[in-house]
Amino acid sequence: MKIKYNAIIPMLGIILLVSTLGISQPKPVYTKYVNTFIGTAPLYDPEIVGYEYPKGWRSWAGLTFPGSSLPNAMVQLSPVTEYGSGAGYEYEDSMIYGFTHTNKGHWNLCNIPILPLSRPAETYASRFSHQKESAAPGFYQVYLDDYNVDVKLTSTLRCGYHQYAFRDNTDRQVLFDLGRANNRVSGWNIEQAGPMAVQGYQQTGERIYFYARLNTNIDRIEKKDDGQRNGNAVVHLANGSTQPVELKIGLSFVSVENAKQNLEAEIADKSFETVRNEATQTWEKLLSSVQVKGGTDKQMQMLYSCLYRSFLWPALRSDVNGEYTDAKKQVVKGDFRYYTEPSLWDTYRNKDVLLGLISPKVTLDVIKSMKDVGDKKGFLPTFFHGDHGLSSIAGAYQRGITDFDIKGTYQIMLKNANMPGGPRAHIAEYIEKGFISDPDIPNPKVETKANAGVSKTLEYAYDDYSVAQIAKHLGDTTNYRLMMARSKNYKNVFDPATRFMRGRLANGDWITPFNPQYPYYEYMYREANAWQVSFYAPHDMPGLIALYGGAAGFESKLDSLFTVPWNPRYIARNVESFIGQYCHGNQPDHEAPFAYHFIGKPEKSQKILDNILNNFYGIGEDGLALCGMDDAGELSAWYVFSALGLYPFSATDAEYIVTAPLFDEVTWRTSSGKTLTIKKPNKGRDLKTIKVNGKANKGYFVSHDLFKNGGTLEILTK
Repeated sequence: MKIKYNAIIPMLGIILLVSTLGISQPKPVYTKYVNTFIGTAPLYDPEIVGYEYPKGWRSWAGLTFPGSSLPNAMVQLSPVTEYGSGAGYEYEDSMIYGFTHTNKGHWNLCNIPILPLSRPAETYASRFSHQKESAAPGFYQVYLDDYNVDVKLTSTLRCGYHQYAFRDNTDRQVLFDLGRANNRVSGWNIEQAGPMAVQGYQQTGERIYFYARLNTNIDRIEKKDDGQRNGNAVVHLANGSTQPVELKIGLSFVSVENAKQNLEAEIADKSFETVRNEATQTWEKLLSSVQVKGGTDKQMQMLYSCLYRSFLWPALRSDVNGEYTDAKKQVVKGDFRYYTEPSLWDTYRNKDVLLGLISPKVTLDVIKSMKDVGDKKGFLPTFFHGDHGLSSIAGAYQRGITDFDIKGTYQIMLKNANMPGGPRAHIAEYIEKGFISDPDIPNPKVETKANAGVSKTLEYAYDDYSVAQIAKHLGDTTNYRLMMARSKNYKNVFDPATRFMRGRLANGDWITPFNPQYPYYEYMYREANAWQVSFYAPHDMPGLIALYGGAAGFESKLDSLFTVPWNPRYIARNVESFIGQYCHGNQPDHEAPFAYHFIGKPEKSQKILDNILNNFYGIGEDGLALCGMDDAGELSAWYVFSALGLYPFSATDAEYIVTAPLFDEVTWRTSSGKTLTIKKPNKGRDLKTIKVNGKANKGYFVSHDLFKNGGTLEILTK
């Protein structure tokens, strides 16, 4: 498949960016490679996408945001160009409606919109251009053409810092557009809290409180449709000052008082440049965990941009005083930082592992947060599909993140795996039959709603394997054997006649008619077709290969995955960007490119991997598109691991499959303070020999001990 892409990423607003750095801004070392606009542009090229988009559709090429955030912060301060879009910002747009303070990229959040106004029209929005826009980790800047205001944004963990340079310093206004967000707003409030401060909340699915302090007096607050959806409040500032308006805002999911306390603790009287410098240094420290030599400019940019995006979610939810609102909507005080759940259907594969390698304290607190949810609601949380929190927890534990109540967590894991009413839909049928069925539906469509029984069976089998590993560690032999037996349930949806994972009816019959190329959202498969799920058994690849009749049969089928062309009439949004039937724009088959390793042909894996690394990231007309949704960092983390030559093929297991890195040398600064050096001295891409600390390695996997103890991994290629 021939892929066309623009390899040159434009340096957006470079003159403005340089002019705003100031002499106090430290020279960036790693943040200079990060382009926060990557993932904000659309992708329409049918050669990559696989089909022509229907009229009115926009591709889901990234759905990232360009604004300011610290790693895994409560605040993501970013512009909104379209409410209801994935992350609020779409690169092709020309109007900004506000700057919001929360973001994920899943059509949600975008809370507490604020916009400076100067002699506004009835509709609050301003034109802007990319020539007067710039961004870097922890910083965003744009000039609002209609209001003649230069906006600069930076942030801390729980606070945002706005700076507005008005051309006209009379009748300056600040819009609090509290009736709007990506989630439906059910109520809001704002009130003056002193001569230069306002406070209030926005209610969506949860209540988000804020306390904002300005550097100039407030004349009055003008409200429209007070507390109502689509209502707003305009804060009119007193005349007399010609200095840039500064607005410092603290957030809290507990109370206004906590929002104010967060602001006092994290910003207080600090200047904008001081806060921005601290944000830069925070990102410099994190990004410097991985250092590389060699590689092209684009590869350096993609590596550090993807590493950056891998650390934006999950998001902090507890305040500086330790308080948070728990799963039962009660305010409690914890001895750990409380986080949102990870985007588990996606990120368990790789990003949760990456988080643990570089920020193990965050991973530990995420696990404690999930345990807290389990204690309160009876089950560990999941996201979207599957029960993959079990893999993330088991994988972290096996990699040495153990300072939590593993016995108590394990008991809830067993409930997840066995009890109805939790994250595992149709668990009773799964336990009884060893598979989950789908109904017999005549002429099913892409959007047909059913059980996604094949995908659930495959994913539950892997989740069972994850539980089994903790059972083994704890000496629970009975449940270890039971869960390991259930981990083989993936075989129950393999049809030997067609050699596909195939849907079954409740009586066990195969669903007919059967078209392995046709994609479904929830019928038999979850956002996939039969091709894309038929190579998923990361915990038991020898068993999977045996289903295909051995290495030769497996190789033949795997070859077909990457060569049978996608039918352009089969349009399923989010199932996009193909090499044959393989879909890199969505997650279900992200392990498949590595599968040739298991039949001793890593060179065939490497050809696929190199195609993806070089042609599916930083693409499109402006070089700013991704081949699919970043999904809270999973697509980015896939790139990071694959570009560096190690990938957590089975995230539950403390080992990594070895591939040829893009770079000549990689240095990881591990969380234990040790150094892992990866060397690829030759220019070839075909993997021939792996050496660990000078000794030849057996097989294609290396142990997590390399991260734990440090060492040297030499990858010899031809």
